[in-house]
Parts: sequence; structure tokens; C-alpha cells
Amino acid sequence: MQFDDDAQLDTSEVQDRRGSRIPGGRATIGGGLAGLVALLMALLFGVGPDQLGLSSGDPEPSAAVSSAAQVQQACRSGRDANLREDCRLVAVVNSTQDFWRQEFTRRGGAYGAAPTVFFTGRVNTACGPATAAVGPFYCPVDRKVYLDLSFFEQLRTQFGATGGPFAQAYVVAHEYGHHVQNLMGTLQRAQDGRQGADSNAVRVELQADCYAGVWAHNATRTPDESTGRPLITSLTDEDIRDGLDAAAAVGDDRIQEKVQGRVTPESWTHGSAEQRQQWFYQGYRTGDMARCDTFR
Repeated sequence: MQFDDDAQLDTSEVQDRRGSRIPGGRATIGGGLAGLVALLMALLFGVGPDQLGLSSGDPEPSAAVSSAAQVQQACRSGRDANLREDCRLVAVVNSTQDFWRQEFTRRGGAYGAAPTVFFTGRVNTACGPATAAVGPFYCPVDRKVYLDLSFFEQLRTQFGATGGPFAQAYVVAHEYGHHVQNLMGTLQRAQDGRQGADSNAVRVELQADCYAGVWAHNATRTPDESTGRPLITSLTDEDIRDGLDAAAAVGDDRIQEKVQGRVTPESWTHGSAEQRQQWFYQGYRTGDMARCDTFR
């Protein structure tokens, strides 16, 4: 995955809270290895911690927000995105939101932007406090994506994904798929409390995978406002394989087999490895969000 060296990155779409202290340290969720496993299985690539009743403490966002000096100073251009991980993620956020903004306009709608929050260890959100153990998530209350960058190393070492820049991009694009669902009113369908292979929770997650694929299909065609050219200049077959591999690595069946030694489809919340790959590729192959109806 390569970015246009001359493109100007919009760092206003990322809030950098890395290193910020959370007053009172009240963002602990779960306990020990069992708590971590439960959180990973329930929330990995999911929506905010409030939806599973796992948050604790003050539900209001923390006032301790840094000035985002790290990304503002270091992440100015596509050239920086080609050199630094955090700048690459800024560029992916820019590209993803550029696409959805233009897609909503094309369909006669209005896209409301959602910032991504970089944090370290723990963070307070309008959906409740969360730790890095939750994995990347979208909070529909404050309409923000939350991401501890250390997750990408865990994705490779603990979940066996091959990794790579596009595996990271897939994660971000999946979370913005949840934001699209929130804007369209479909995200709430996952809040009926049901689990299982045929549950709405799984269908919502698979649709977000499909939306991630739709963005990937269009990423090298979506013009950037600063240059009029696509911010992402190339995606290779290897990039797409990395994305598919990441999708499979976090399938419910893969995680259950790794954690408990058996697969229990009745408790799925995100879908199998095969389903996640299938729906990401469906979006990537067609480039059409109308082909992402996982509820049919």
C-alpha cells in the first residue's frame, strides 16, 4: 500500500491521546487472563463497551486530551505516511472518510465525520471507560473510533495474522463501517442481545467487513481534496491477502479454538473466519455497498 507523497494529511481527523493520564484510573474492564479473553472474544473489532455492559466508572469522556502534537508535527504528507505507522493510520482515516463522504453525497445523503482517537493503555469514552484489551472499537454515542496502536502487534503475535500495512487499514476501515451503519440506522440492530451464527450481532459485523472491502475497492479511485488525486496510489494483491488474513485471524471460530479448544457457534458475535473473509471480499470485488446486505 502506497500513498501519494505530495498529498497533505488532515490530522484534524485524529485525536492523539497517547500518553494522556486518565484521572482516577477508573477504566479497568475485566480481570486477569479470563477477563482479557472474554473481552477479546466479545469486542474485537466491535462497537463500544457499553453494549455488552462491560464498562465501569464515569461514562463521560475524559477531559485529559493531549494536543495531538505527535501526529500534527510528524504527519504532514503522504510521504510521512509511507514512512511512519501512525502517519499511515492518519492517511487511512483520511482516505476512508473521503470515500464515505463522497459516497454519501453521490447517494443524496450527508456523511458526518468521525474522528479516530489514538490512546495508550486506557481511555474514557462516551460509551464508558475501556482498556487496550478491548481491541479497536467504535463508540456510537460520541461517534469516534478508538485505537491503541499496540493492537497491531497483538494481531500478528497472538492471533497469527501475517500483519502488514493493509491489515492495519482493514481494521480501521471495519470500524468506519460501523460508523456508516450508525449513520444509516442499522447498527442498532445488533443491540437485541442475541448471539449465535445467525444473530444480528454477527450480521452487523459481517456488513462492516463488507463495507471495509467496498472502501478498499475504491481507495485508489477516490480523489484527495489536497491534490485531486487518490491519496492511496496502489494496493497490491499481497495487500488484499493481508487484509483477508487479518479478517480470518479474528473469526469467532479461530478465537474460540485458540482460547477454549472448541468451536461454539451459538455464542458467536462476529462470524467465522470464512464468513469474515467472504464478506470483505464481496465488498472488495463489487465496490458497491448495496451488495453488503448481510441481513437478507
